[in-house]
Amino acid sequence: MTSRPATPAASRRPKLRSKACPVRSTPPIGRSGATAISAKARALIPEETAIALTYNGGTYAVMMGTPEDLRDFAIGFSLSEGIVHSADEVESLDIVELDDGIELRMWLAPAQAERVNERRRHIAGPTGCGICGIDSIAEAVRPAAVVTSGARFSPREIMAAIAIMAPLQALNVETRAVHAAALWVPSRGIVALREDIGRHNALDKLAGALAQSSASAADSMVLLTSRVSVEMVQKTAAIGAPLMVALSAPTALAVRTADAAGITLAAIARSDGFEIFTHPARIASTQTTAVAGAVHVA
Repeated sequence: MTSRPATPAASRRPKLRSKACPVRSTPPIGRSGATAISAKARALIPEETAIALTYNGGTYAVMMGTPEDLRDFAIGFSLSEGIVHSADEVESLDIVELDDGIELRMWLAPAQAERVNERRRHIAGPTGCGICGIDSIAEAVRPAAVVTSGARFSPREIMAAIAIMAPLQALNVETRAVHAAALWVPSRGIVALREDIGRHNALDKLAGALAQSSASAADSMVLLTSRVSVEMVQKTAAIGAPLMVALSAPTALAVRTADAAGITLAAIARSDGFEIFTHPARIASTQTTAVAGAVHVA
């Protein structure tokens, strides 16, 4: 059995509550403008919490995020960071609420623990950052895993998936302030969806949920409500999905990374169509228009 030395934070008194609430009832001071808003809309805003991820007694990273689906977050983060290669490699996981945040305390076998020591981070990550604390340029822009799936998708499937995503975002329906990441599977639709104030966290939560289920991403698409930066492509490649579809635009580096990884990147998805930036052969369509750097599909 691996010994478990106490972390410095472990000496802080844990809270007695059993589960953190992802939303808080906090009315604003006032509103400028003539448009009124409902009492429910005024009252609910998303919670933001410091979440520390620790391995074998040492802190690896501290991220700001939504205190929900934390087991999924811990597993997904560990996978996307390359700390573990499967959920089974996390021998145990404790979710501990403290006065000033939450600790996700994971215990790994010695071989995995050594991997952590080689890649340990030293600074906190704010909500909008998915690679904060990485201490080398090479690590930040590391090549993504190559996805070789020959799956094909129709524009109708993509636009239908985007359309059904919004009402499934329970936290966003209440707050209008969180991101979502989902997996759409042929003949089954959306099989998993996770939300967080941080777009990277939402995708990590989705990865963790999938790793603990029987769902396969090999012939599926990842749906994102956010823009696409390079880390989002790296995380999608780790999940193994051949297609990622986002509501907002990608960065140039994200496009290059997706192209090298063999991932079809579609973005700026709206009710009237979307843009394809890489590997358009996976999307079967005859209604396309060339635009700068992409193909528009209607």
